[in-house]
Amino acid sequence: MGVIYSSVDAEGYTPEKNGTLTLSGWRGSEDVGTIEMICLADETEISTVEISNHKREDVFQICKTLSKEDSKVGFELTMTELNPLIEQHQNIRVVCRQGKKEKTVWEKTTAELKKEVGERTLIRKIDDIRRRGSQMVVSGWIIDYLQENRIKVQDCHGKPMPYEIKQMARPDVCKAYNLTDIKAFGFEVAVARKDLKNQMFTVCFENEITVKETTIDVKKYDFENSPRGRMMQTLSLSRRKENRKIIREKGFSYFVKFVQNQMDVEQDDYETWLKMHQPNAKELKKQRKTKFVYEPKISIVIPLFNTPIRYLDELLVSITSQTYANWELCLADGSTKKEVGDFIRQKYGKEKRIRYQKLEENNGIAGNTNAAVAMATGDYVMLCDHDDLVAVDALYEMVSVLNEDSSTDIIYTDEDKVNSDTTMYFSPNFKPDFNFDFLRSINYICHIFTVRKTILDEVGGFRENFDGAQDFDFILRCCEKTTKIAHIPKILYHWRSHENSTAGNPDSKQYAIDAGKRALEEHYARLGIDAEVRYTGIFIMFESVLKVKDNPKVSILIPSKDHVEDLDKCITSIEEKSTWKNFEIIVIENNSTEQDTFAYYDQIQLRYPNVQVVYWKKGFNYSAINNYGASFATGDYYVLMNNDIEVITPQWMEYMLGYCQRENTGIVGAKLYYPDDTVQHCGVVIGMGGFAGHILTRTERKDSEHSGRLKAIQDISAVTAACLMIKKTTFDAIGGLDEEFQVALNDVDLCLKVRAHGELVVENPMVEMYHYESKSRGMEDSKEKHERFKREIARFRTKWADILEKGDPYYNPNLTLMYDDCRVRGKHEHFDIIDEIEGGH
Repeated sequence: MGVIYSSVDAEGYTPEKNGTLTLSGWRGSEDVGTIEMICLADETEISTVEISNHKREDVFQICKTLSKEDSKVGFELTMTELNPLIEQHQNIRVVCRQGKKEKTVWEKTTAELKKEVGERTLIRKIDDIRRRGSQMVVSGWIIDYLQENRIKVQDCHGKPMPYEIKQMARPDVCKAYNLTDIKAFGFEVAVARKDLKNQMFTVCFENEITVKETTIDVKKYDFENSPRGRMMQTLSLSRRKENRKIIREKGFSYFVKFVQNQMDVEQDDYETWLKMHQPNAKELKKQRKTKFVYEPKISIVIPLFNTPIRYLDELLVSITSQTYANWELCLADGSTKKEVGDFIRQKYGKEKRIRYQKLEENNGIAGNTNAAVAMATGDYVMLCDHDDLVAVDALYEMVSVLNEDSSTDIIYTDEDKVNSDTTMYFSPNFKPDFNFDFLRSINYICHIFTVRKTILDEVGGFRENFDGAQDFDFILRCCEKTTKIAHIPKILYHWRSHENSTAGNPDSKQYAIDAGKRALEEHYARLGIDAEVRYTGIFIMFESVLKVKDNPKVSILIPSKDHVEDLDKCITSIEEKSTWKNFEIIVIENNSTEQDTFAYYDQIQLRYPNVQVVYWKKGFNYSAINNYGASFATGDYYVLMNNDIEVITPQWMEYMLGYCQRENTGIVGAKLYYPDDTVQHCGVVIGMGGFAGHILTRTERKDSEHSGRLKAIQDISAVTAACLMIKKTTFDAIGGLDEEFQVALNDVDLCLKVRAHGELVVENPMVEMYHYESKSRGMEDSKEKHERFKREIARFRTKWADILEKGDPYYNPNLTLMYDDCRVRGKHEHFDIIDEIEGGH
């Protein structure tokens, strides 16, 4: 009698259908005959089971004695209604029967199952543990498939202790786990430090099946987050490899500053940073006494609708406390409840600067806002939501800008979020100066937005058919009318994050996506721009494909030295993947030494008639080589490209041409990845590292990071010449690349010359490519190369001293220039190579 063989390869549990168990694997027999699979609870057959079979050729290669009469030895088993079975029985097993033979394929006690199932019914993640004043705060999220969502706190002896808890929506977690009926909840648990015993407490997450615990050692936390503790972590043995690399590549002086930055507690705690950067009482007193030469009236317009009284009161206190006094508050109330009006009349009835109107009916967000705008008599109108907070110095800062330039038509500021109980400020949005292409990708301006009243009147207020994206539509229409737009890089607005706001729950206003897309489409139509607007899948973020006019020719310039495998991959990817066909490739040979290289040149020109190889006879100078290559180009647009690039996006030339064809645009850059699909380039920041550098490198390809910068088409100061497109007319007008920059910074200099020429540089992350980075040229690893690099940096800093001093307009002065991760700027920003240059050694 033959043997039955089996294996369970995978086991899973989901809470659907009162608990669902899935098993996959294979079973087979040495004998001919049907194999029956049966599920038993104790010895009772389970009826809520579905089994499907499929072929598994790999099994027969391993078990050569199996009968091949039954080729479908693979199985997928699904058992529903598992939860009551666990409660009513002691054992559950799956058996295979063939005639009188029987083999147990899988078996577990219900106690084992209950524990394992329980683990999967509740998922929790701790995002942050931190000190906030006299409290310890633990925040994160929980998914409870039983929807009990029970959280409690115990002391070190397991006894209940007092705590505060706040819950908020977490649509990001719902999306990540594909949740529909079940919801994920964010939580913030706060415990008073005075209530702690032995400096320990435990946060318990439980449902009727399982309990999961997170124990917080406060004494350990305090030490690890002290300057000394952070220093010890930075210098620990586990970081030895990383630290040696920093010292080897950037020098010991840089490493010392790196350690100092790691010790900077303020840098990692946004609320601490915020307090350090808010005006103190003395400064606020001085602001109140300030008499400006120009003191415009600012009308703050707010539509009200059943606003929670606590939120409304906090908002009105923040406005009536402003250090600049020439303002009026226009409140248009579409509430269905009279409490809102009663509260305003009772507490603020004597404040003459507050104008309140009860509307006969609720006209929606746009209609109610227009009613508030109709009440405005000021020179400027500032938009504000009915449940947010305004920094007390917000109007003062705006009027300061207007006194510097009274022709300014629009002002916007940085902002952050505040939780529902006004106890936590988080998610700062540090914005660039005005960036029209970024705005077209995502409404990065948002709050505060203040506009001259005459422009508001000209564009006609808010449009009701854009509710959900009415502010985006309004901002676009206003920005079409002026170039006098100022940005104040200070956190002057706190956007309330709660379940019913788009700040806390994008899913609560999904209709905003369609309205935003229509607003952008109409914007392009008004400007006569032929564009296709696409939704990116990231909330309220769009990408615009500008249609290419006519059939312009593109000349792709590729300097190359040996490494023919890389060059062939590059050229082949261009030729085989590109959907745009009117292009030529000019390979600029410079000082190759391998005979195979020259043989390849002959082959590639025969294979592709649009490929031409030209020969540079002098020493390596990237700028001169590209200028030389351009002299052979016959295209209307040039693409500067490294020989270690591989095309990913078939429509890459169309996407670049669409923007480069605009009259105000000179250069378009691409998004480049390392071979492991992490970001190598998505724009250059001037001042990074003391001169210029990439940001958000090594970020995962799918990430959007820092307000969407990795996904949004945007204007930028510079892009890498590993792949950029430039107009021929622009290239000629600025004199091509500066040949004094032989190796480094020539591309950044090129971009800044284009900007100085009055044209934009655009980063388009829709254009994706792999970059294998400087294989042909090699690394900056010799003393001679390092000295040359320092000379080029010194020349760059002299040539572009003005922008280095003022700061990159497409970055933000509150963000670091020492690291590429867009963190808040620390106290000890320092650049070792600049010290070397300025010290003359």
